[in-house]
Amino acid sequence: MGLSHCLDAVWPSASVFVDDRRVKSLDRPYARVARRKLKSAMMDRCVAHGVRFHQAKVVKAVHNEASSLLICDDGVAVPATVVLDATGFSRCLVQYDKPYNPGYQVAYGILAEVDEHPFDIDKMLFMDWRDSHLPEGSEIKERNRRIPTFLYAMPFSPTRIFLEETSLVARPGLAMDDIQERMAARLRHLGIRVRSVEEDERCVIPMGGPLPVLPQRVVGIGGTAGMVHPSTGEFFCFGMDILLKLDLVGTRRFFDAFFDLEPHYWHGFLSSRLFLPELLMFGLSLFANASNPSRLEIMAKGTVPLAKMIGNLIQDRDR
Repeated sequence: MGLSHCLDAVWPSASVFVDDRRVKSLDRPYARVARRKLKSAMMDRCVAHGVRFHQAKVVKAVHNEASSLLICDDGVAVPATVVLDATGFSRCLVQYDKPYNPGYQVAYGILAEVDEHPFDIDKMLFMDWRDSHLPEGSEIKERNRRIPTFLYAMPFSPTRIFLEETSLVARPGLAMDDIQERMAARLRHLGIRVRSVEEDERCVIPMGGPLPVLPQRVVGIGGTAGMVHPSTGEFFCFGMDILLKLDLVGTRRFFDAFFDLEPHYWHGFLSSRLFLPELLMFGLSLFANASNPSRLEIMAKGTVPLAKMIGNLIQDRDR
């Protein structure tokens, strides 16, 4: 894609701690995007291809037979052949016919200078589901058992690191104070003492929701189209619908089976590159790789979401 100059750092591989005994090594590079560089590169490409910009808020879209007119709050009317709505989960222009009830991914992260940390600087930590940092019998451990969080870490050097505690998906979303309390307990357990914080990050990301009505004149993009965050399989609510129903033990079983799949399947699922026959093979492979308790969970909690997802895919293909 010609965007390698927009990467801050690249790690040759990544790891997933399922628990204190099981560690998955993901033989795949992982990179951190330099946001400003990427935005600048995208803007440069737009300008080079003649894209014109108008800074205003769209009040409404008026459609006639052959074109549309965007009415802006500054009085300007912009003609358009096709209207794309990329306003995310504010869902300004796209029409829906079902109630909006998303799950939420909530995370708190810091880019920090620390005394030291225990992580390999050549390996990105994709997920750490361990809970040994939480005292047995404590209220915080029980909260984590019901709705688990994991650590995500990008080590840039022995003393500079990005650390983020994340609730993958919950409905309603976890409170930010809860996330920060869990992260503080984890860092104490790992012996990480923060010297200074370069930047902090508080994320509350709606995930999923209804699909837009079809046909309609406005095309939804990203969150407006009901797409799900890539960590649960972008475009597909199947993974999210299962994870919403799993506690810590069930979540560990799910990812233990998921990352034991052939890389083609989990790569493709997370990047939305699997076609319908491959999705069916993905589901069968996940079921075959799962433990017996996990198979029961998938059958009990995943059959309806999977059938719904396949039905939506067939319906979209027929359109």
